[in-house]
Amino acid sequence: MFEGKFKRRNFIQGLGVGALAASLGGCANTASAPANTAFKRPFSRKPLLAPKISMNNIITQVVGHRPYRPEGFVVRSEAFGDKTLVHNYGHGGGGISLSWGSSALAVSEVKSAEHKEAAIIGSGVMGLTTARLLQEAGWKVTIYTKEMARHTTSQVAGGEWGPYSVHDPLVSSDTFKLQLQLAAKIAHETFARMVGADYGIQWIELYTASNELPKADNPFRQYYPFSQMYGANEHPFPTTYCTVSATMLIETSTFLRRLIQDVQLAGGEFVIRNFNDQDELLKLTQPVIFNCTGLGSRALFGDEGIMPAKGQLILLPPDPAVDYLTVGGGSDSLYMFSRNDYMILGGTFKPGDWSTEPDPVQTKRIIEESQQFFSNLS
Repeated sequence: MFEGKFKRRNFIQGLGVGALAASLGGCANTASAPANTAFKRPFSRKPLLAPKISMNNIITQVVGHRPYRPEGFVVRSEAFGDKTLVHNYGHGGGGISLSWGSSALAVSEVKSAEHKEAAIIGSGVMGLTTARLLQEAGWKVTIYTKEMARHTTSQVAGGEWGPYSVHDPLVSSDTFKLQLQLAAKIAHETFARMVGADYGIQWIELYTASNELPKADNPFRQYYPFSQMYGANEHPFPTTYCTVSATMLIETSTFLRRLIQDVQLAGGEFVIRNFNDQDELLKLTQPVIFNCTGLGSRALFGDEGIMPAKGQLILLPPDPAVDYLTVGGGSDSLYMFSRNDYMILGGTFKPGDWSTEPDPVQTKRIIEESQQFFSNLS
């Protein structure tokens, strides 16, 4: 689970009240729920139907390793031999959500560069959004990657817009917290302008369930319209509290595929290559290098502060009748994301766990607790 000083208490405080984070405050079976017909949805006007969840409906399971740094992600530039190196990595569970914002901050590090040619190391969402922003600024880019985006952690992300599970606020600095706010603002504005089927982005209702009163000082509250908080017996889920809001859902398979096409259409090149050390990087011809390797920064750049946070997802067939997302309500992390390609159930957030196989104990827990969570819906 945790390494050294990173206690579970600190970790929970670092997650906030939305996305995966909010789920850690919820436990099932502590409050009765009214009939489904008694609840009026604040955003959607469709019936609130229960998803069809069973072990028999599982298509597959996937495991991803989020690049988590308790101190927060790294965006900075430095001299690197005769080149400039710009870091953009370590976003934990908020990589998709923060991508445009963090990459904008990274690109701003070299806005005065004389030679606009860059090598980008890594083809996950940070590498792709960095590439697109550079291209829009007139740069020529080459993305070096050991595997294409469909094999990266970005591909197996759930995709709800929520810049949470990114850092431990008891460890991260005030400077970083301000940087996080700026990245979130830029990213949210960018995604909001891209809503539509082309990039797989839509507005959807989010239910965040918990037995603890949600904190009033959520720093990202302004990004969730239609927000309403319901108390015991005012909502259809088996927790004391439930906050309902609208959020953006990014279907990662569509989004990443479109970003790859955009990079290529703008003249960007992809080169399949793995770098074993910094000497190999220094042999590249490009004068500017962007490090978007995520967990690869541990070996390639000696960042011992970055660790994997294992996430386990269960993929079920899509259900168009379920037009909402949920977070919380289980004994640990629990969420349901209804997308056009899959219905996704999660999850786990296990820092320091490098294992790559789904845990059958967690699979059983997620299925059973999800069934219980939706038991009051028709």
